Amino acid sequence: MVQGQRVEWLLRQNCAMSPAQLGIFYLSLSAISLCIGLFFWVLGATLVLPFSALEMLVLGVCFLCFARRSLDRELISIDGGQVIVECELGGVLQQVAFQREWLRVESPRHAHSLIELRGQGKAIAVGRFVRPEWRSTLAAEIQRAARAC
Repeated sequence: MVQGQRVEWLLRQNCAMSPAQLGIFYLSLSAISLCIGLFFWVLGATLVLPFSALEMLVLGVCFLCFARRSLDRELISIDGGQVIVECELGGVLQQVAFQREWLRVESPRHAHSLIELRGQGKAIAVGRFVRPEWRSTLAAEIQRAARAC
């Protein structure tokens, strides 16, 4: 590895739809549901439209919760003497910086534990978006890159 080279790992969830695509899907679904509700309102079934609106409201809240979590990510970067870890979970960003020489990488102890990065009295857990059987490999890769820089 060349001195001064930057190494990054960007870990995120595997989501089938982006928040923008989810929003378009929700709007089209809402339009169809509300049109059906209006049709039944015109025919005299007045309770169909309020239930349709309630259904779209509940579905919108669920989609909003999903969209917030679909943007979760972990970014681990090694640049020179710094190791910077950013974890964004549910819209909350946590950033921790370590000196590369003091970094300790602790592999997962059992199948469902995360990788611990420690140093200088700070610690952060990473690897939420990596399959449990690959976390040890990622920990070894981070440790190897930190030593090689």
